[in-house]
Amino acid sequence: MTHSIFGQVVGVRKFVTGEIDIDFYHEDEITEFHSSPDSNKSNLPLALAETLITTLASDICVEIHFDDTGSPTHIELEECDYDDEEMNDD
Repeated sequence: MTHSIFGQVVGVRKFVTGEIDIDFYHEDEITEFHSSPDSNKSNLPLALAETLITTLASDICVEIHFDDTGSPTHIELEECDYDDEEMNDD
């Protein structure tokens, strides 16, 4: 069954080897994605990782879609819609 997760990129580590680690915050937890030029080491395709890292420190929310095997297939980007009342509660 296909599924998706919705959240924001909160951390990125990019290495000289071309590998990228991405911390993705969703549902009150952080999932780490790893992308590498060697696809056998990746749980996220490099093309999707490159797009995700551009959303760090922005008001862009991301929905990552997965296929039946749990592999990411595509992402959707949208401006985060924070409720003004939630923002003022702090």
